[in-house]
Amino acid sequence: MKEGKRQKQVSALLLEELNKIFQKLGLNMIHGGMVSISSVKITPDLYEARIYLSFYQVANPKDALKLIEDRAWEIKRDLVSSIRNQLRSMPQLSFYIDDSLDYVDKMENLFREIHESKPNTGNES
Repeated sequence: MKEGKRQKQVSALLLEELNKIFQKLGLNMIHGGMVSISSVKITPDLYEARIYLSFYQVANPKDALKLIEDRAWEIKRDLVSSIRNQLRSMPQLSFYIDDSLDYVDKMENLFREIHESKPNTGNES
């Protein structure tokens, strides 16, 4: 289903504010690796926000996600104070690991293997 205009506005607002909050709380660097918010998806009723996190050089992304979930109340508290005049109600926050970069890397490796295993016929244009 296509995302509505208000959903896009709220998602962009949440993304911007969450990035500031993550920096303020020191959640953008965990266990020597970097954590970034890759996207925020919000339900059509604006009651649930799904926050997708990318982990770069984090040894165990599941442990890092658990650490972020344990501090979700702090994140929500800061988020409420920063956007209280822009939204009627605060959406429920859910955090997920964004593995799209891993998927892209896996697909590129598969295509590279296919290309390397294909015999060179000599009649390529």
